[in-house]
Amino acid sequence: MKPISDYNDYRLYIRDFYEERKLMTGLSWRGFNKMAGYASPRFLKLVCDGKSKLSSVGAIRLAKVMGLSKVQSSYFLALVSYCNTSVERRKQVAYEHMQAIAKDEKVRIVGDDAYDYYKDWWNPILRELAPRVAVAIPAKIASLFYENVSSEDVRKSLDFMVQAGFLKKNKKSYVQTDKAILGSSEKIPKAIRNMHKQMAFFAEKAVDNFSVSDRNFSGMTLSVNRAAYDQIVNELDSCRKKIAAIVSAAEECDRIYRLNLQLFPVTKEIEK
Repeated sequence: MKPISDYNDYRLYIRDFYEERKLMTGLSWRGFNKMAGYASPRFLKLVCDGKSKLSSVGAIRLAKVMGLSKVQSSYFLALVSYCNTSVERRKQVAYEHMQAIAKDEKVRIVGDDAYDYYKDWWNPILRELAPRVAVAIPAKIASLFYENVSSEDVRKSLDFMVQAGFLKKNKKSYVQTDKAILGSSEKIPKAIRNMHKQMAFFAEKAVDNFSVSDRNFSGMTLSVNRAAYDQIVNELDSCRKKIAAIVSAAEECDRIYRLNLQLFPVTKEIEK
């Protein structure tokens, strides 16, 4: 499902949300309406068909049902206002609000510079860390890493990310040009695989190196078929996007974490 900031019609977003959940969980219009607090089993379908409108109160309620983050909910409410009003001035105000939120929540899809960005494990960490250091001197930044990284590597990485547009230099400090970066595994499979291996190794060390108050590990061993696997992958992808939204909304962050989402086979396929 596309990011909510890609939508200019809340009806299309609701329909896409419903169709995705219908495919994944068997959700019906009746069930969807019940979850949203509507007595009519057809109301939301009528909304999506353009035969009814969602009120502002209903939009707030539905945003919670769809599990939208605070920022995503703000965009959704502005989207409802934009689509429902016929007053040009109100429509313009709502649209400008939508644009501001979309810009703030912009996700950069790494393309030509992807390999260089992902080939060194410290680049994603440094991109989060550098803007939070008041005086971003390479030696000082390097000292904040738990794993060994040289000040020269930090300097080269900062220069690369400024040149590639991932960071912007402001005198002695740095700012991010986008809120988040998502890599395309189709374009850069080797670099991302190497990154996953390195971060998995760090995760192994973290089990012993950090107290349970500073790290969270959990796992499940599951019996699945292909359909269940695909559904789980979709849920993990949705979860990752929600976490990205939480992080984008957070202010005055004081530590950098790594989140690994892993799902892999531990046996061969069982012959029937």
